[in-house]
Amino acid sequence: MSHLPTPVVRGTATVRPQPVERTRGAAIQILIGPTDGAPNFITRRFTIAPGGRIPRHRHDTIEHEQVVLSGSMVIGFDQREVEVKDGDCIFIPAGVAHWYENRSDEPVAFLCMVPRTTDYQTEWLEPPEV
Repeated sequence: MSHLPTPVVRGTATVRPQPVERTRGAAIQILIGPTDGAPNFITRRFTIAPGGRIPRHRHDTIEHEQVVLSGSMVIGFDQREVEVKDGDCIFIPAGVAHWYENRSDEPVAFLCMVPRTTDYQTEWLEPPEV
């Protein structure tokens, strides 16, 4: 008989936010991941402060599936900008350049689920935010 992973229930307030490299005003929480025994996906929560930005980047082998939890922001895909708000769902295919900017007066929070893989790489296409 194989051993099944233990189910995990965790409040987001129990996971310490960490700054996201090369960004302005963005933080990440790894809510569920490999250390929890999750074999296929990593669930992350991002927050971006008012005026914050994650520069244009891409991941050649990783798709993103996202849900905006609160607030609003602009996501850019190549030359296109889309405003998203709480309740909106986003799919970003692997290899698509994208960026995030919070132009509002309130923080924005969103979940981002990615496949668990050993070759997750970010190619930054803009200089770091300062």
